[in-house]
Amino acid sequence: MANTTRVAVLFCTLVLLQVSCAVSRYVDVPAVMTVNGFQEGEGGGGPAACDGQYHSDEEFIVSLSSKWFHGGARCGKLIRITDSSNLHMSAIVVDECRNCHDEVGASPVIWRNFQLDPSLGEVKITWSDFS
Repeated sequence: MANTTRVAVLFCTLVLLQVSCAVSRYVDVPAVMTVNGFQEGEGGGGPAACDGQYHSDEEFIVSLSSKWFHGGARCGKLIRITDSSNLHMSAIVVDECRNCHDEVGASPVIWRNFQLDPSLGEVKITWSDFS
C-alpha cells in the first residue's frame, strides 16, 4: 500500500512538472508585429482559434506564431508588447498564426495606439508574458 501511494505521488509530481514547463515564460522576445484583422470577412481568415469567435478590430488582441501559441496554452492570456521607443501596451491572445514565423499579429487599434501607420505592414517589437 505504501509503495502504491509513493508511486501515485511521484506520478502526480511528474505530471505537474510537465504541465508547468509546457508553456515557458517569455520575456523580451524579439518579433515582428503585423496588422491582423479579427472581424468577419477580413483577410479571408476564420474565427479566432481560442474561442471560435470573430472580434472587433477595436479590441487589444493578438495572434501568435504557432511556436508561441503552444497549442492554445496562451489563449486568453495577456502579453506585453514593447516598441522600439520602449512604449508598451498589453493585449490578449485570441488566435494562432499557423503560417507565421516569429510574428505577433496585432489588431489595428494596437497599431494606432503605438502611433504606427498600418501600411508599414510590419515593425520590430519585443513581447513578454504579462507578469
